[in-house]
Amino acid sequence: MTRSIALSFTACLAVAGFTSTLAQAQTTEVVASGLQNPWGVAFIGEGRMLVTERPGRMRVVGADGRLGAPLAGLPPIDAGGQGGLLDVITDRGFASNRTVYFCYSEPAASGGGNSTAMASATLSADATRLGDIKVIFSQSPKVSSRSHFGCRIAQASDGSLFLTLGDRFSRMNDAQTLDNHHGKVVRVKATGGAHPDNPFVGRAGALPEIWSYGHRNVQGAALAADGRLWTSEHGPQGGDEINRPQAGKNHGWPVITFGENYGGGAIGEGITSKPGLEQPLHQWTPSIAPSGLAFVTSDRYGAAWKGNLLAGSLKFRYLSRLVIEGDRVVREEKLLPKLNQRVRDVREGPDGFIYLLTDDRDGQLLRLLPGR
Repeated sequence: MTRSIALSFTACLAVAGFTSTLAQAQTTEVVASGLQNPWGVAFIGEGRMLVTERPGRMRVVGADGRLGAPLAGLPPIDAGGQGGLLDVITDRGFASNRTVYFCYSEPAASGGGNSTAMASATLSADATRLGDIKVIFSQSPKVSSRSHFGCRIAQASDGSLFLTLGDRFSRMNDAQTLDNHHGKVVRVKATGGAHPDNPFVGRAGALPEIWSYGHRNVQGAALAADGRLWTSEHGPQGGDEINRPQAGKNHGWPVITFGENYGGGAIGEGITSKPGLEQPLHQWTPSIAPSGLAFVTSDRYGAAWKGNLLAGSLKFRYLSRLVIEGDRVVREEKLLPKLNQRVRDVREGPDGFIYLLTDDRDGQLLRLLPGR
């Protein structure tokens, strides 16, 4: 960017209400390339990272950016459409227990249908294989679908795990009932089983793993500094959302939505609010197809960025910076407008830098550099 263009860009942002500290153009550097549709990234120390590839592989990316061979030990994965090997995180005690959690599209034992599942595993000392595989959650029921798996994981301070689950596209009305896991956020213990403090434990006809419901396809999840869960969710044609799922709350899909059917036409009654149903904290119409989500906690990008929420856009291929005040999204800035790559995951690393995964057959792991 030439100096004159940069100054013009800064001036435009100033007119729009941004301060000069927010108007510094961002750039990226390539950490690794040659990844096939990467989906999730987790940090395992010494500058190394685990990266999942949707076709069903997990690799170690070295501190030098070199890709390791696919790890051995993964369970059967039904890769196809939007399904495959999806998110991965490390346990809070990874340095001592080497435990990782990953989610994926799990094939039915009978060979018909699939659902989202989450497993725990131990990464070997030489980081070449996964052992001690245990499926700690399996979405019910399984259906024949290649869409809306959800599949973002976040670990709470007590070690329990939040997992986001899509409505499987063809079963959107299931999001409003509690006898299934479609269109839900669930919370389970790290060893498996419903968390005892979940809101529907002991309620007849309700699955005990459910934390919140009325979701469509939650594609991003991150914990704020206060430990509360925030999510990004795909609407249909319009109505993508930022939400803060809370215990027992109904987020409305498909009864209320800011979107419409693909090709046009109202969904249900075509309403955007109804008593007893939660409103999104922020919504995008037209849809940006938000994916990975991360809070900025480091000082790498200046004081104005701390506490901000970053969301990748798959559709428009940029990084969204959302300024948060309390429970409100008060401003959005679109970063990397010329990236021209689908941003699938966004994570803050232990070094304080933001890392992005781009969803392509030749996908990249990128590091976001502070503006100058």
